[in-house]
Amino acid sequence: MNRINQLFAGHPRNLLSIYFCAGCPTLAGTVDVIRTLEANGVDLIEIGIPFSDPMADGVVIQEAATRALRNGMSLQLLFEQLASIRPQVHIPLILMGYLNPIMQFGFEAFCQACVRCGIDGVIIPDLPFSDYMESYKPVADRYDLRIIMLITPETSEARVRQIDAHTDGFIYMVSSASTTGAQQTFNAQKQAYFERIEALDLRNPCMVGFGISNYDTFRAACAHAAGAIVGSRFVTLLNEADGDASQAIRQLKENLYKPAEED
Repeated sequence: MNRINQLFAGHPRNLLSIYFCAGCPTLAGTVDVIRTLEANGVDLIEIGIPFSDPMADGVVIQEAATRALRNGMSLQLLFEQLASIRPQVHIPLILMGYLNPIMQFGFEAFCQACVRCGIDGVIIPDLPFSDYMESYKPVADRYDLRIIMLITPETSEARVRQIDAHTDGFIYMVSSASTTGAQQTFNAQKQAYFERIEALDLRNPCMVGFGISNYDTFRAACAHAAGAIVGSRFVTLLNEADGDASQAIRQLKENLYKPAEED
């Protein structure tokens, strides 16, 4: 069974998924960050493929991608770095990147490289659902790779149910229609969106991403989904720690699990 499906098989709650950009802040730090995150209890890791025009991302991840590219990170180099990761790490690993570099690599070649490295799934934010169904899903299915699709507050119920019926693993529930970036709270409108999606009783579990940075946002996300995805806040902490992933994840978990009034 795919490791993503194994993770969600028991209907767990309060899962923590971490995103970071490969090659940032250091070119050679990718494997160390992954190992450190697993050792510190992270449930799922999203490894960002840097791209020059990350349209869904805010300033923090845009700058991380630029820094990674300047450091010399590429998709080919990332696969080389991940070649021996699986004997060391056992939690699900997902690559997150835009369509352009994946198409340049060749999608089937990309899937083959993912399998060799033990990658379990892929998130491609700018992949249209119709293209996914027609051209990408059949290939990914042959390699037992999960393509994780995103929904937003503007996604219709019909489209949500269509995504749920034709994907596997989990659904990435974007907290807002804006770009990535840390937020302090989720307003009533966003929490109503979480409740609305939860009430659909979907086949796939959902993970909430975009804006998770502290106790309040993490708790609000986990109240209506299987867990939360943290990106910008961890990337910021990793940069501030000069690539020390242990320091960054310890600080992040304190932010997520400790109410502000206890500071």
